[in-house]
Amino acid sequence: MTKAKWTEGWGLFWLLTLALAAMTLGLLFAAGWGTDGYRLVIRATARTSLILFLAAFAASAAARLWPGTVTHWLRRNRRQLGLGFAMSHFIHALAIIALWQTDPGTFWTLTNRGAIVTGGTAYLFIALLAATSFDRAVKAIGPKAWGWLHWLGVWFIAVSFIFTNGKRIPVSGWYALPVALVLAAIILRIAANRPRISIAA
Repeated sequence: MTKAKWTEGWGLFWLLTLALAAMTLGLLFAAGWGTDGYRLVIRATARTSLILFLAAFAASAAARLWPGTVTHWLRRNRRQLGLGFAMSHFIHALAIIALWQTDPGTFWTLTNRGAIVTGGTAYLFIALLAATSFDRAVKAIGPKAWGWLHWLGVWFIAVSFIFTNGKRIPVSGWYALPVALVLAAIILRIAANRPRISIAA
């Protein structure tokens, strides 16, 4: 497969999937298949999920505000970037489950039932968005229902990222960075969708 195919469409999705799998296995072999390894994978996939989500979430807005090669590539491949995000968060979920099964004491010190409910809702949206990211699914549920589902889903996920990282800022100031990035992406989308007024000469 040529470089062009690997960086476009489904070639990009499989490249992202292979990279995520390689990263996960590398971390587990380095840190061990136990608490330390699973926590490392959880942290790493939280970061990759955020990056991929932001790329898909802001793609159309960025292309509208700053048309160019990179932004047009983002918009052209936002479906695959979104599915890459879903794959990253699927691995994230597997690592969380593995931690729960092998070290429930550590698991419950890091989370609570409320977080599980909100996180589970976010995962439900991720699954629905991934399952309806195909033309056949759009035709099956109808463009209007598809539009509402994806609008509600991406905004719920965006708010979830803000909430999940925001509540950890007292532990480490670094968690303010992902919050700021998501807020910036939200501002970008609002700015791109704002009506433009043109004044005729």
